[in-house]
Amino acid sequence: MSFIFDSCVMFFSLVIFFGGGWVFFLKKLFRDYEVQHWVVLLIFSVTFALSCTMFELIIFEILGVLDSSSRYFHWKLELYVTLFTEIVVLPFYIAYFTVSNIQMLPQARYIRVLLTFVAWCGSMYFFWKIGDPFPILSPKHGILSIEQCIGRIGVIGVTIMAVLSGFGAVNYPYTCMSYFVRPVSDADIQSLEKRLMQTMDMIVMKKKRIAMAKRDSLLHSGANKEQRSIWSMVKSFTCTDNVSVLKEETRALEELSRQLFLESVDLHNEQERKEYLKTFKGKYFNLLGHFFSVYCVWKIFMATINIVFDRVGKVDPVTRGIEIAVDYLGIQFDVRFWSQHISFWLVGIIIVTSIRGLLITLTKFFYAIASSKSSNIIVLCLAQIMGMYFVSCVLLMRMNMPIEYRSIITEVLGDLKFNFYHRWFDVIFLISALSSIGFLYMAHKQSPLETEVKGYTT
Repeated sequence: MSFIFDSCVMFFSLVIFFGGGWVFFLKKLFRDYEVQHWVVLLIFSVTFALSCTMFELIIFEILGVLDSSSRYFHWKLELYVTLFTEIVVLPFYIAYFTVSNIQMLPQARYIRVLLTFVAWCGSMYFFWKIGDPFPILSPKHGILSIEQCIGRIGVIGVTIMAVLSGFGAVNYPYTCMSYFVRPVSDADIQSLEKRLMQTMDMIVMKKKRIAMAKRDSLLHSGANKEQRSIWSMVKSFTCTDNVSVLKEETRALEELSRQLFLESVDLHNEQERKEYLKTFKGKYFNLLGHFFSVYCVWKIFMATINIVFDRVGKVDPVTRGIEIAVDYLGIQFDVRFWSQHISFWLVGIIIVTSIRGLLITLTKFFYAIASSKSSNIIVLCLAQIMGMYFVSCVLLMRMNMPIEYRSIITEVLGDLKFNFYHRWFDVIFLISALSSIGFLYMAHKQSPLETEVKGYTT
């Protein structure tokens, strides 16, 4: 009877998360597009629901909700369905919509399905070869074991996590701290907008000259060919040369106007950001940015130490903090009680921030590259990234849990080389963070377009 009740709880949770994914898809991702293929919406919502349900099972594990045998069963069920969705369903439909969008291919249904199957087999081959260079498994595992699948998904997902974490750890302080705001005055904006208007006037003048030159050329060509002299032919060639020169200058000025316009938008954004940081909310995020800047430096330092000394943490942060409080500060309290509650809040914060951060990133990425033809393919790719990301979150979150709570995750995920994933995360995080620092430094120090403007306005 308890198993039926536990299954009902998990089913209703799955329905709620499915509805959340459905609403997010329609209200955020596809609010500017018409849903033509409901299977895309269904797959995205199912992937989102399965990912959130895995996080829910972690919370249930810490709080002791549901029977232990029921939790184990639903862990296995969620994991197998997620792997099937990630490895079979999503790659197949990505291949299908990609083949359907290629107009030069025959549009007969059986040919598209055949080509889709060939493309899916190719993706499976490359997916399987990903795991070969990495020491992720023990030799005793069979080719179709769950460890083989999770091991390869973990490599991709941990890489995505590390790249996003490295960039986020650097970019958040950069966007929130007042220290990095460029000093922009109204005079700077007015000066740049004046230069932009001058450039636009020059473009209009040159296009007028091009139109007049083309009109003169048509008038000359319409004259009687027998009455044309050598001088008129030379004049015609000269007019053609002038038109080509004017077109080159116009293209250069149009490119300059685009750059000036983007620079003007950046200056307005910087001015709005400066005003925003004067508000209470802006001051709060500015303070938070200082905290995360310290965290970023600490995380980069610890990642470097872990890589150099080949070190992997064996104790979760909660247990380590309790040990310091008991052994060094002499504070006496119920270790098991506080370990459970602090772990619950810590894991809950990690889960909420991970889901929120990933959904915000996916939304920005989708609007940056999506079009009416590619929107379905991009959504399916984002769904696959989301599934791999959340599976890898569970894999890495295991280290943030006390030993008594991480045992079932170890048992469900199988005999994986967990230490490898933590080292791999540190390596990719360090590369991503340092690359982001270099990129943002160059972007911050980039000088305005004064040299180019002066060259055209004088």
